[in-house]
Amino acid sequence: MRVKICGITQPAQGRAIAQLGVSALGFICVAASPRYVAPAQIRAIVEALPPEALVDRVGVFVDAPLEEIQQVVALAQLTAVQLHGNESPDGCQRVREALPHIELIKALRVRDAATLDLAHRYAPHIDTLLLDAYHPHLYGGTGATLDWAMLRDFDPGCPWLLAGGLTPDNVQHALRAAHPYGIDLSSGVERSPGDKDLGLVERLMGAIAQLGRQESGSTAQDDFIGARSPENLE
Repeated sequence: MRVKICGITQPAQGRAIAQLGVSALGFICVAASPRYVAPAQIRAIVEALPPEALVDRVGVFVDAPLEEIQQVVALAQLTAVQLHGNESPDGCQRVREALPHIELIKALRVRDAATLDLAHRYAPHIDTLLLDAYHPHLYGGTGATLDWAMLRDFDPGCPWLLAGGLTPDNVQHALRAAHPYGIDLSSGVERSPGDKDLGLVERLMGAIAQLGRQESGSTAQDDFIGARSPENLE
């Protein structure tokens, strides 16, 4: 299960969250956001990460010029770019061609089932899709959730992450309902915008691990029952 914690603003918190075993840290590169961090600040956080923590470093952009994205990637030492605005499939392709060794994530803000139909247009041009809750004015970190049941059979043709209102308390329900490749949280593990609650991050990782153990146990039990069924006994 890939776990991305977005909206990191402090070196100490970034380091501690990486040590808790998350897969990726997200940095908001949108000046209007309360979680914004300048490229030099991102680099300071990246340089404070423990060397043994193999964590992806994701810059989040909203309709930014390609030149700006390239500059921030280089200065901040990012390993991935997340496009969270109204970027077109062609726009994603241009970013991919300019940064071929950087993971490209495209976020779709899901208003209804029709939004999901757009995913197949983006899949050939990106590495990973992210589904977030729709808000008419905000691009993320709203705390609003999606209709997870609507995503049960969702298959965009590439790995996808579930975002939008996830917390340590509802993450198991979301994962059982939607079956994503990974998850992305911001406000669900915060005290205030950009100030992460390490206790909540630890609870989140514990909830995911617990669900994994439960599902592994169920699979093992099902396998045992199948092996002991009459048609399998001599």
